[in-house]
Amino acid sequence: MNEHVMDYLDDVGTEAIGARLERTNELLQRMLAEVAKTPSTHAIFVDAGYVYAAAGLLVAGTEDRRSFDLDAEGLIEAFIDKARTIFADSRLLRVYWYDGARRRIHTPEQQSIAGLPDVKVRLGNLNANNQQKGVDSLIRTDLESLARHRAISDAALVGGDEDLVSAVEAAQGYGARVHLWGIEAADGRNQAEPLLWEVDSQRTFDLDFCGPYITRRPVTTYENEGAPPPSREEVRFVGAQIAAMWLVERGREAMAEVLPGHPYLPGPVDQDLLIEAEKVLQRSLRGHAVLRRALRDGFWQHLQSQY
Repeated sequence: MNEHVMDYLDDVGTEAIGARLERTNELLQRMLAEVAKTPSTHAIFVDAGYVYAAAGLLVAGTEDRRSFDLDAEGLIEAFIDKARTIFADSRLLRVYWYDGARRRIHTPEQQSIAGLPDVKVRLGNLNANNQQKGVDSLIRTDLESLARHRAISDAALVGGDEDLVSAVEAAQGYGARVHLWGIEAADGRNQAEPLLWEVDSQRTFDLDFCGPYITRRPVTTYENEGAPPPSREEVRFVGAQIAAMWLVERGREAMAEVLPGHPYLPGPVDQDLLIEAEKVLQRSLRGHAVLRRALRDGFWQHLQSQY
């Protein structure tokens, strides 16, 4: 093959490569133009357990959900409005509301929240101590999946547990930005420092923001307050009755978690026992240490008889 033929082939090859590069550049320009026209998207991920505990303590002075009412619809709308301001050029995908429930069965309140527009309720479980189980893994799964599929560009995470660090890292690994939202701590800090270190930004909501959505419930009074107190045997029997209902509702797995702590009941279980007993007896047992011991004795006696 002579030198002229070689030069011709080189010229043809160079032109072909140039043409391919030009087509590739045109394709990239079109893709970038489409991306520029596509609005960014954000989602809000709310750890309801954190919200109830932090907002309840800040506004009502207690973390006990039974002591106050939370206007979840109003608070969710406030979160959406805040996100609309912060992510001005972005559209809302939805709000994810993570909470716990016995056997993952929605409570009436959770059903009401699930019916709200643009809200998805995701449920973990509750153990015998009323502690949420599986919520952090649900948050990680959703954050990672939405970021991986480019469904969101920004995530507002309302929570404080250190276990959420892995969820933040997973979402960031796919290019999403994660913004940590918290509720002002009544004392100290209610968000883990490792979580604060990992997020792209953080924001705290104060008493003025949370106050309109928390209402303290009135203290219950009973008609029988002036009557003679019940006998120890009567209260012990009520304790056994409540234990039977507790066992039917929560199952033997919950009983197995509680039994090793005998003679002490976990705080949430003890509080539930007291509240239910007061409803049955129609009188307060606060300040009646002997009767409260009889109540616990009845509760334990029934549980141990079923073991």
